[in-house]
Formats: sequence, C-alpha cells, structure tokens
Amino acid sequence: MNARQSDAGHFAKNWQQQLAEAFTSLDDLCRYLHLEAGSLPFSIGAAQQFALKVPVSFAACMEKGNPHDPLLRQVLPVNDELRAYAGFTDDPVGDIAASPQAGVLHKYLGRVLLVTTGSCAVNCRYCFRRNFPYGDLQLSKQTEQAAIDYIQADPGISEVILSGGDPLLLSDARLAQLFAKFNGIAHLKRVRIHSRLPIVLPARVTDALVELLAQSGKQAVMVIHCNHANELGEQTRAACQKLHQHGITLLNQSVLLQGVNDDAAVLGRLSEQMFGLGVLPYYLHLLDKASGTGHFDVSESRAMAIMVELQAALPGYLLPKLVKEQAGAASKMLVV
Repeated sequence: MNARQSDAGHFAKNWQQQLAEAFTSLDDLCRYLHLEAGSLPFSIGAAQQFALKVPVSFAACMEKGNPHDPLLRQVLPVNDELRAYAGFTDDPVGDIAASPQAGVLHKYLGRVLLVTTGSCAVNCRYCFRRNFPYGDLQLSKQTEQAAIDYIQADPGISEVILSGGDPLLLSDARLAQLFAKFNGIAHLKRVRIHSRLPIVLPARVTDALVELLAQSGKQAVMVIHCNHANELGEQTRAACQKLHQHGITLLNQSVLLQGVNDDAAVLGRLSEQMFGLGVLPYYLHLLDKASGTGHFDVSESRAMAIMVELQAALPGYLLPKLVKEQAGAASKMLVV
C-alpha cells in the first residue's frame, strides 16, 4: 500500500485487493505508524526466514508512534527469532507424525483437521506452523478426494476442522465445494473453521461468506484468533457481529505472549469485549515451542498466576481454559 493512500480508500476495496496491499516493507509500515525504522529492533535475517506481512486493517489498530505497541510486537521480525532456545523445534506439536496422508492431521478422537492452505493474511511471529512443510502436507485439489474418503471411512469422526495457514483465504467457491462434500458424509455433524481473518482482515467476512456458512448444511463453528482487545477495530467488531447474527457459533482462542498479553487486566478486557461481540472465550494457549518463537514464552508458573488473577476478576463463562499442546497427547492438556 502507498503510505499516502488514505485508510478510507483502502478499506473501500474488496478483501482480495486489501490483502494484496498488505505491508511487506518495514519502511512502508514505519511511515504508516509514524515511526523511525531505526527505533525498532528489526532483523533482516529474521525477515528473510519468515517474511514481514501485515494487513493495513491490522496496522490501523496499532498505536501510531509507539514502538512498543503490543500488536506491532506480534508481527515485527526481530533478532531473537534467530536464537536457539532449548526445547524449541520445527514441529513442536507433532503435526507431521499425526498426518496419515497429505492435508490430513488426525490427533484426537472424533475430529480431524484439514490443512487447507499454507497462506495467511498476516505473518504472526509466534506462529507454531512457521516451519511446517506445507509443500508436502497441505490439502490440494489432487489430494482432496483422498481426504474426504478418509473422513467417510471413519464413522467416529463427527467434526472436521479447517485450518492452515488460514482457511478463509480460500475462495467462496472452493469453500462451497468442500462443504458440499462434507454434506455427503452422514456421520459428520460440524465443520469448525480456525481463522485469524475476522481480526486482521475483516473485509473477508462478506455477506456471501456469511450466507455460505449459515446455509452450509452442517453446524458451522468459527474459532477466531485474537490476542489483545486493541485488535478489535471498528471493522473487526462489525465482522464478528455479522457472523454472530447469522447463527455462527463463535469462539476465541489466544496465545499467551510475553510483552503482548501476559497481564490479567489485558486478558480480562479481551474476554469482556469479545463476549460483547457474541464471541465466547475458549482457549488461552501456552506458547507452542516452535523454532524462532522463544522470546514470546511465558513460564507455566507465571501463566497460572495470571489465571488466578483472571478467575478472581471474571465470571466463569468469560474465563478461557489455560491449555498446552503436547505431541502425542490424546487432547489439549489443561494447565491447572
């Protein structure tokens, strides 16, 4: 995006155009945020390993002139990503071992996950799949039918999860094709979509998409990924409300991130504001220990102390479950 272009002009464009105008240059992002590039701990090496990518709609929620903004911290490549942290690996949650065939992850009873794409609208620096071999293991049109057959053959599977990357980067037509195939599987009850797009690229939540989900033939559940209440700009709020008003079950999951949301007051404000939009707090994840993310780690003891504060401040239905994922485990593990 040209730094001189107005937000209004940008936001008048469709979601594909907005995605194409995402910031990929530090200088452009700094001009937009009224920051000096030299004031930021930017790492060219980290950006070469995992590129900078920030939609304008997400940058618009950042505080101009603040080099320590918690949203900026989530997307800025820094030297700490190049450090080796003990226990951090390229496959921290055992995805590869849980993939019986391309595009399919089957870790837990009753549900199966489809890796629909390797693309995202934003490159979050803490991403647990930043090193995932998408070229070999994501769903493709060539492997799609085999994945559908895999689900069809297992009557114990009642839910399919669309993940990625971000599945909402698929076109409406592609999503409709998938839903049509899911509708042919009698034992499948729900389709769950894990997406950051309602937060970082809310223009993706079009009337056509909402109608597609509402009329999909299976119960649709959307798990949104929001870490901080500052991410809830006007357009994001409207997107969440639109989904809620059309009967889409909305849940939120966050990752506990050092320097971003490792504070009970910050997390409490997020739960309150998300619930006001029809989104129920779901999970607060301990960081998955992916290579390049160690500087975001919050210790388990600190996380538990934060949860004690949060529990004292919120009613139970606004309290997310503090969980961690362990390779080979039968489910997400509650941290208590």
